Amino acid sequence: MRRRRTLAAVFAGLAAFAAIGLAACTNESAAAPGKVDVVAAFYPLQFVSEEVGGGHVTVTNLAKPGAEPHDLELSARQVGRVSDAEVIVYLKGFQPAMDDAVEQVGGDRAFDVSTAVPLLQAGESDHTHEGEEEPAHEGESSTDPHIWLDPIRLAMIGQQVADRLAAQDPEHAADYTANASRLRTELTGLDQEYATGLATCQRRELVTSHAAFGYLADRYHLEQVGLTGVTPDTEPAPQRLASVAAEAREHGATTIFFETLVSPKVADTIAAEVGARTAVLDPIEGLRPGATGDYFSIMRTNLTAIRTALDCS
Repeated sequence: MRRRRTLAAVFAGLAAFAAIGLAACTNESAAAPGKVDVVAAFYPLQFVSEEVGGGHVTVTNLAKPGAEPHDLELSARQVGRVSDAEVIVYLKGFQPAMDDAVEQVGGDRAFDVSTAVPLLQAGESDHTHEGEEEPAHEGESSTDPHIWLDPIRLAMIGQQVADRLAAQDPEHAADYTANASRLRTELTGLDQEYATGLATCQRRELVTSHAAFGYLADRYHLEQVGLTGVTPDTEPAPQRLASVAAEAREHGATTIFFETLVSPKVADTIAAEVGARTAVLDPIEGLRPGATGDYFSIMRTNLTAIRTALDCS
Protein backbone atom coordinates (compact mmCIF):
# COMPACT_ATOMS: atom_id res chain seq x y z
CA MET A 1 0.00 0.00 0.00
CA ARG A 2 1.13 3.56 -0.58
CA ARG A 3 2.48 5.35 2.44
CA ARG A 4 0.27 8.11 3.78
CA ARG A 5 2.26 10.80 5.44
CA THR A 6 0.44 12.97 7.96
CA LEU A 7 1.29 16.64 8.10
CA ALA A 8 1.51 17.03 11.86
CA ALA A 9 5.28 16.77 11.84
CA VAL A 10 5.53 19.02 8.81
CA PHE A 11 3.51 21.80 10.43
CA ALA A 12 5.47 21.43 13.64
CA GLY A 13 8.61 21.81 11.59
CA LEU A 14 7.24 24.87 9.90
CA ALA A 15 6.62 26.51 13.23
CA ALA A 16 10.17 25.80 14.34
CA PHE A 17 11.65 27.00 11.08
CA ALA A 18 9.59 30.16 11.20
CA ALA A 19 11.27 31.05 14.46
CA ILE A 20 14.62 31.10 12.70
CA GLY A 21 13.40 32.93 9.61
CA LEU A 22 12.41 30.22 7.14
CA ALA A 23 9.46 32.35 6.11
CA ALA A 24 11.76 34.48 4.00
CA CYS A 25 12.98 31.40 2.13
CA THR A 26 9.49 30.03 1.72
CA ASN A 27 8.42 33.15 -0.13
CA GLU A 28 11.30 33.06 -2.65
CA SER A 29 9.15 31.25 -5.23
CA ALA A 30 6.01 33.28 -4.58
CA ALA A 31 4.30 35.10 -7.44
CA ALA A 32 5.85 38.21 -8.88
CA PRO A 33 4.21 41.48 -7.84
CA GLY A 34 0.86 41.91 -9.55
CA LYS A 35 0.50 38.22 -10.46
CA VAL A 36 -1.83 35.69 -8.87
CA ASP A 37 0.04 33.04 -6.90
CA VAL A 38 -1.29 29.62 -7.96
CA VAL A 39 -0.25 26.22 -6.61
CA ALA A 40 -1.04 23.18 -8.79
CA ALA A 41 -0.83 19.68 -7.34
CA PHE A 42 0.59 17.97 -10.46
CA TYR A 43 1.30 18.55 -14.15
CA PRO A 44 -2.13 18.54 -15.90
CA LEU A 45 -3.39 21.04 -13.33
CA GLN A 46 -0.29 23.17 -13.85
CA PHE A 47 -0.92 23.03 -17.60
CA VAL A 48 -4.54 24.17 -17.42
CA SER A 49 -3.74 26.85 -14.82
CA GLU A 50 -0.99 28.33 -17.00
CA GLU A 51 -3.09 28.15 -20.16
CA VAL A 52 -5.99 29.96 -18.52
CA GLY A 53 -3.97 32.31 -16.34
CA GLY A 54 -1.53 33.39 -19.02
CA GLY A 55 0.75 36.23 -18.05
CA HIS A 56 -1.32 37.17 -15.00
CA VAL A 57 -0.33 34.16 -12.88
CA THR A 58 2.68 32.39 -11.43
CA VAL A 59 2.05 28.64 -11.14
CA THR A 60 4.00 26.31 -8.87
CA ASN A 61 3.74 22.55 -9.57
CA LEU A 62 4.32 20.58 -6.36
CA ALA A 63 5.13 17.30 -8.16
CA LYS A 64 8.68 17.05 -9.49
CA PRO A 65 9.31 15.91 -13.09
CA GLY A 66 9.89 12.17 -13.23
CA ALA A 67 8.26 11.50 -9.85
CA GLU A 68 5.06 9.50 -9.46
CA PRO A 69 2.54 12.18 -8.40
CA HIS A 70 0.38 9.69 -6.47
CA ASP A 71 3.26 9.38 -4.00
CA LEU A 72 3.70 13.11 -3.39
CA GLU A 73 5.13 13.96 0.01
CA LEU A 74 5.24 17.63 0.88
CA SER A 75 8.28 19.26 2.41
CA ALA A 76 7.90 22.01 4.98
CA ARG A 77 8.70 24.52 2.27
CA GLN A 78 6.01 23.13 -0.03
CA VAL A 79 3.43 23.26 2.74
CA GLY A 80 4.40 26.88 3.11
CA ARG A 81 3.78 27.42 -0.59
CA VAL A 82 0.30 25.89 -0.25
CA SER A 83 -0.40 28.06 2.75
CA ASP A 84 0.68 31.23 0.92
CA ALA A 85 -1.06 30.53 -2.40
CA GLU A 86 -3.99 32.65 -3.52
CA VAL A 87 -5.47 29.80 -5.60
CA ILE A 88 -4.85 26.07 -5.01
CA VAL A 89 -5.76 23.66 -7.82
CA TYR A 90 -5.83 20.00 -6.79
CA LEU A 91 -7.70 16.71 -7.24
CA LYS A 92 -9.19 15.37 -4.03
CA GLY A 93 -8.31 11.74 -3.38
CA PHE A 94 -5.43 11.60 -5.87
CA GLN A 95 -2.63 12.69 -3.52
CA PRO A 96 -3.25 12.08 0.20
CA ALA A 97 -0.55 14.56 1.24
CA MET A 98 -2.23 17.27 -0.81
CA ASP A 99 -5.61 16.47 0.72
CA ASP A 100 -4.06 16.89 4.17
CA ALA A 101 -2.47 20.21 3.23
CA VAL A 102 -5.71 21.62 1.83
CA GLU A 103 -7.59 20.50 4.92
CA GLN A 104 -5.11 22.40 7.04
CA VAL A 105 -4.74 25.60 5.02
CA GLY A 106 -7.03 25.57 1.95
CA GLY A 107 -10.35 27.12 2.75
CA ASP A 108 -12.11 28.80 -0.15
CA ARG A 109 -8.81 29.27 -2.00
CA ALA A 110 -8.73 25.56 -2.91
CA PHE A 111 -10.39 24.27 -6.07
CA ASP A 112 -10.97 20.50 -6.26
CA VAL A 113 -11.19 19.86 -10.01
CA SER A 114 -13.22 16.69 -9.50
CA THR A 115 -16.17 18.93 -8.61
CA ALA A 116 -16.13 20.43 -12.12
CA VAL A 117 -16.87 17.28 -14.16
CA PRO A 118 -18.85 14.03 -14.01
CA LEU A 119 -16.65 11.21 -12.70
CA LEU A 120 -16.38 7.58 -13.77
CA GLN A 121 -16.31 4.74 -11.30
CA ALA A 122 -13.00 2.88 -11.31
CA GLY A 123 -13.23 0.10 -13.88
CA GLU A 124 -16.40 1.51 -15.46
CA SER A 125 -14.89 1.45 -18.94
CA ASP A 126 -13.01 -1.84 -18.46
CA HIS A 127 -13.75 -4.98 -20.45
CA THR A 128 -15.05 -8.03 -18.61
CA HIS A 129 -16.62 -11.30 -19.60
CA GLU A 130 -20.19 -12.02 -18.59
CA GLY A 131 -20.25 -12.98 -14.91
CA GLU A 132 -16.71 -11.73 -14.29
CA GLU A 133 -16.28 -9.03 -11.65
CA GLU A 134 -13.68 -6.32 -11.71
CA PRO A 135 -10.76 -7.10 -9.42
CA ALA A 136 -10.72 -5.15 -6.17
CA HIS A 137 -7.53 -3.35 -5.23
CA GLU A 138 -6.87 -2.60 -1.59
CA GLY A 139 -6.89 1.08 -0.72
CA GLU A 140 -8.06 2.17 -4.14
CA SER A 141 -10.59 4.94 -4.70
CA SER A 142 -14.01 3.99 -6.05
CA THR A 143 -13.70 6.72 -8.71
CA ASP A 144 -11.22 7.03 -11.55
CA PRO A 145 -9.19 10.23 -11.03
CA HIS A 146 -7.66 10.55 -14.52
CA ILE A 147 -10.17 13.12 -15.78
CA TRP A 148 -7.64 15.12 -17.83
CA LEU A 149 -7.37 12.29 -20.40
CA ASP A 150 -10.78 13.36 -21.71
CA PRO A 151 -10.21 16.69 -23.53
CA ILE A 152 -13.83 17.74 -23.08
CA ARG A 153 -13.68 17.29 -19.32
CA LEU A 154 -10.40 19.21 -19.21
CA ALA A 155 -12.09 22.09 -21.06
CA MET A 156 -14.77 22.13 -18.37
CA ILE A 157 -12.08 22.33 -15.70
CA GLY A 158 -10.44 25.21 -17.57
CA GLN A 159 -13.64 27.25 -17.41
CA GLN A 160 -13.86 26.84 -13.67
CA VAL A 161 -10.20 27.69 -13.23
CA ALA A 162 -11.02 30.92 -15.09
CA ASP A 163 -13.84 31.61 -12.67
CA ARG A 164 -11.55 31.04 -9.68
CA LEU A 165 -8.85 33.31 -11.06
CA ALA A 166 -11.41 35.99 -11.92
CA ALA A 167 -12.75 35.94 -8.37
CA GLN A 168 -9.22 36.49 -7.08
CA ASP A 169 -8.24 39.00 -9.75
CA PRO A 170 -11.36 40.74 -11.14
CA GLU A 171 -9.28 43.25 -13.10
CA HIS A 172 -8.24 40.52 -15.54
CA ALA A 173 -11.46 38.49 -15.54
CA ALA A 174 -12.05 39.06 -19.26
CA ASP A 175 -8.59 37.72 -20.07
CA TYR A 176 -9.18 34.55 -18.04
CA THR A 177 -12.50 33.99 -19.76
CA ALA A 178 -10.94 34.51 -23.20
CA ASN A 179 -8.06 32.16 -22.39
CA ALA A 180 -10.44 29.46 -21.18
CA SER A 181 -12.49 29.85 -24.38
CA ARG A 182 -9.36 29.51 -26.51
CA LEU A 183 -8.30 26.43 -24.55
CA ARG A 184 -11.76 24.93 -25.02
CA THR A 185 -11.49 25.46 -28.78
CA GLU A 186 -8.09 23.75 -28.89
CA LEU A 187 -9.28 20.86 -26.73
CA THR A 188 -12.39 20.44 -28.86
CA GLY A 189 -10.10 20.19 -31.87
CA LEU A 190 -8.05 17.52 -30.10
CA ASP A 191 -11.24 15.65 -29.29
CA GLN A 192 -12.16 15.66 -32.96
CA GLU A 193 -8.72 14.33 -33.89
CA TYR A 194 -9.25 11.41 -31.51
CA ALA A 195 -12.81 10.75 -32.64
CA THR A 196 -11.79 10.69 -36.29
CA GLY A 197 -8.55 8.80 -35.72
CA LEU A 198 -10.20 6.04 -33.69
CA ALA A 199 -13.44 5.72 -35.67
CA THR A 200 -12.33 2.81 -37.85
CA CYS A 201 -10.07 0.41 -35.96
CA GLN A 202 -9.71 -3.35 -36.31
CA ARG A 203 -9.81 -3.75 -32.53
CA ARG A 204 -11.30 -1.72 -29.66
CA GLU A 205 -9.50 -3.28 -26.64
CA LEU A 206 -6.79 -1.14 -25.05
CA VAL A 207 -4.52 -3.39 -22.94
CA THR A 208 -2.65 -1.24 -20.41
CA SER A 209 -0.39 -1.89 -17.43
CA HIS A 210 -2.24 0.76 -15.42
CA ALA A 211 -6.00 1.33 -15.73
CA ALA A 212 -5.55 5.07 -16.12
CA PHE A 213 -7.31 5.42 -19.46
CA GLY A 214 -10.95 4.97 -18.49
CA TYR A 215 -12.00 8.48 -19.50
CA LEU A 216 -10.23 8.22 -22.84
CA ALA A 217 -11.78 4.79 -23.46
CA ASP A 218 -15.22 6.03 -22.46
CA ARG A 219 -15.05 9.10 -24.70
CA TYR A 220 -13.86 7.21 -27.80
CA HIS A 221 -15.77 3.94 -27.38
CA LEU A 222 -12.78 1.76 -26.53
CA GLU A 223 -12.60 -1.00 -23.93
CA GLN A 224 -9.80 -0.76 -21.38
CA VAL A 225 -8.16 -3.97 -20.15
CA GLY A 226 -5.96 -2.96 -17.22
CA LEU A 227 -3.35 -5.21 -15.62
CA THR A 228 -3.61 -3.16 -12.44
CA GLY A 229 -6.17 -0.74 -11.09
CA VAL A 230 -6.28 3.06 -11.18
CA THR A 231 -3.20 3.34 -8.94
CA PRO A 232 0.00 2.22 -10.69
CA ASP A 233 1.77 0.69 -7.68
CA THR A 234 -0.92 -1.95 -7.11
CA GLU A 235 0.47 -5.43 -7.79
CA PRO A 236 -1.81 -7.49 -10.03
CA ALA A 237 -2.90 -10.87 -8.70
CA PRO A 238 -1.80 -13.95 -10.69
CA GLN A 239 -5.45 -14.60 -11.58
CA ARG A 240 -5.71 -11.11 -13.06
CA LEU A 241 -2.59 -11.62 -15.16
CA ALA A 242 -3.96 -14.90 -16.46
CA SER A 243 -7.30 -13.24 -17.27
CA VAL A 244 -5.65 -10.38 -19.14
CA ALA A 245 -3.43 -12.78 -21.09
CA ALA A 246 -6.55 -14.70 -22.13
CA GLU A 247 -8.25 -11.42 -23.14
CA ALA A 248 -5.24 -10.38 -25.19
CA ARG A 249 -5.15 -13.69 -27.05
CA GLU A 250 -8.91 -13.72 -27.61
CA HIS A 251 -8.94 -10.27 -29.21
CA GLY A 252 -5.64 -10.60 -31.06
CA ALA A 253 -3.95 -7.79 -29.14
CA THR A 254 -0.64 -6.87 -30.71
CA THR A 255 0.43 -4.30 -28.13
CA ILE A 256 0.57 -4.16 -24.33
CA PHE A 257 0.95 -0.58 -23.16
CA PHE A 258 3.04 0.55 -20.22
CA GLU A 259 3.40 4.08 -18.88
CA THR A 260 6.28 6.47 -18.54
CA LEU A 261 6.75 6.83 -14.78
CA VAL A 262 6.57 3.19 -13.60
CA SER A 263 8.36 -0.05 -14.41
CA PRO A 264 7.29 -1.89 -17.60
CA LYS A 265 8.03 -5.27 -15.99
CA VAL A 266 4.43 -6.54 -15.78
CA ALA A 267 3.61 -5.36 -19.31
CA ASP A 268 6.75 -7.07 -20.60
CA THR A 269 5.69 -10.33 -18.93
CA ILE A 270 2.24 -10.34 -20.51
CA ALA A 271 3.57 -9.27 -23.90
CA ALA A 272 6.09 -12.12 -23.94
CA GLU A 273 3.40 -14.62 -22.95
CA VAL A 274 0.97 -13.65 -25.71
CA GLY A 275 3.50 -12.77 -28.41
CA ALA A 276 2.75 -9.03 -28.40
CA ARG A 277 5.00 -6.02 -28.30
CA THR A 278 5.10 -3.27 -25.71
CA ALA A 279 4.71 0.45 -26.28
CA VAL A 280 4.36 3.59 -24.19
CA LEU A 281 0.97 5.12 -23.47
CA ASP A 282 1.43 8.18 -21.29
CA PRO A 283 -1.26 8.94 -18.68
CA ILE A 284 0.23 12.45 -18.43
CA GLU A 285 0.30 12.41 -14.65
CA GLY A 286 3.67 14.16 -14.83
CA LEU A 287 6.43 15.05 -17.26
CA ARG A 288 9.71 13.22 -17.55
CA PRO A 289 12.83 15.22 -16.63
CA GLY A 290 13.94 17.29 -19.59
CA ALA A 291 10.73 16.65 -21.56
CA THR A 292 10.01 19.35 -24.14
CA GLY A 293 6.39 18.44 -24.98
CA ASP A 294 3.17 19.55 -23.36
CA TYR A 295 -0.29 18.09 -22.83
CA PHE A 296 -1.28 18.50 -26.48
CA SER A 297 1.86 16.93 -27.95
CA ILE A 298 1.71 13.99 -25.54
CA MET A 299 -1.96 13.38 -26.29
CA ARG A 300 -1.20 13.36 -30.01
CA THR A 301 1.69 10.94 -29.46
CA ASN A 302 -0.72 8.73 -27.52
CA LEU A 303 -3.20 8.86 -30.39
CA THR A 304 -0.56 7.69 -32.86
CA ALA A 305 0.40 4.82 -30.53
CA ILE A 306 -3.22 3.73 -30.09
CA ARG A 307 -3.94 3.87 -33.83
CA THR A 308 -0.92 1.65 -34.49
CA ALA A 309 -1.85 -0.82 -31.76
CA LEU A 310 -5.50 -1.10 -32.83
CA ASP A 311 -4.84 -1.13 -36.60
CA CYS A 312 -6.88 1.98 -37.32
CA SER A 313 -7.25 2.95 -40.94
